[in-house]
Amino acid sequence: MAEIKLGLGLYRHMLTDEYFAFARQCGCTHLIVHLADYYSNQIVTATNDKVNYGEAKALEGIWEEDSMIALQEKAGQHGLTIYGIENFSPADWYDVLLDGPERARQMEHLKEIICNAGKAGIHSFGYNFSLAGVWGHQKERSCRGGAYGTCFDASRIKVDSPIPKGEIWNMTYAKSDGSAIAPVSSEELWDRLERFLREILPVAEEAGVEMALHPDDPPFEGLRQTPRLVYQPELYQKVIDISSSPSNKLEFCMGSIQEMTHGNIYDAIRQYGGQKRISYIHFRNVKGKVPKYNEVFVDDGDIDMLKALALLEQCGFDGVIVPDHTPEILCGAPWHAGMAFALGYMRSAMQMMERGLMMHILEEGEGRHE
Repeated sequence: MAEIKLGLGLYRHMLTDEYFAFARQCGCTHLIVHLADYYSNQIVTATNDKVNYGEAKALEGIWEEDSMIALQEKAGQHGLTIYGIENFSPADWYDVLLDGPERARQMEHLKEIICNAGKAGIHSFGYNFSLAGVWGHQKERSCRGGAYGTCFDASRIKVDSPIPKGEIWNMTYAKSDGSAIAPVSSEELWDRLERFLREILPVAEEAGVEMALHPDDPPFEGLRQTPRLVYQPELYQKVIDISSSPSNKLEFCMGSIQEMTHGNIYDAIRQYGGQKRISYIHFRNVKGKVPKYNEVFVDDGDIDMLKALALLEQCGFDGVIVPDHTPEILCGAPWHAGMAFALGYMRSAMQMMERGLMMHILEEGEGRHE
């Protein structure tokens, strides 16, 4: 039986005893943490051509071995294990993405980060190899009962607005001179990813760390005059085929894959779960596809989440599932209430799985959404 683990994703400002206790109280055993500091000055709920996540800092002490070990020990005091880290700081690898003059130096630092993660017992490292990043979303009362949720509508933003120099992945790493970053072809961006993986995977494999690539969100072929890599489910196979290393894995974001226009989430689970290439999962639901969709409550979207979990069990997936993000419930603690609802649903479904009930969902047919 697959030993799927329940986890919670926490941003850097949430790496406190209070949030760790909340995760454990909701039944979590594992965490996926963000060490890149997106929200040091303010909580940004939407980005566009005028607003990004703020200033990215380089070479921060939080990436050092002692810091990661201390954070893992702090989680352990609450009965939790930090399973993964999600995303490098843009200031630490902008020239890896841009193929700029600082690339070699930055690659050495990234290798050091991966080694430090391994020494801290951190199993997975998620990354998003993208110039535009996760960009252009809105935050509205678009979910059931008027709950606040993230949505995307391409007609409401300037999809082709250029990325200014000094900005990458929605964050500013240097003062802009008013010009845009240099154009790049899809082939060049794929070459940059392959070069990155060829260099980082041997280090990750020795450290016992899986490199887990997040798909594009929003999954457009191009965004902000730059190409995207994994904007359709089948393109994940291209990533896998770059290297047979056991450290070459996927950060399987169910919401992003459902938003894509090709294929379906169930076949994607069979394909990549069957190859044992899924490192950890963003277990979230959506309604609609690009160019317009809403992120919704876990039980209220286009994905049959019970069927998806049954397929993961069938594939022998034994990693972590996290809600990633979820609608905020209108109350005194909107984030906590939204996460508690999602985690309660997920824990209940996992208990069904533990009692051998999930396979009946597959035996009854292809499900109501496929």
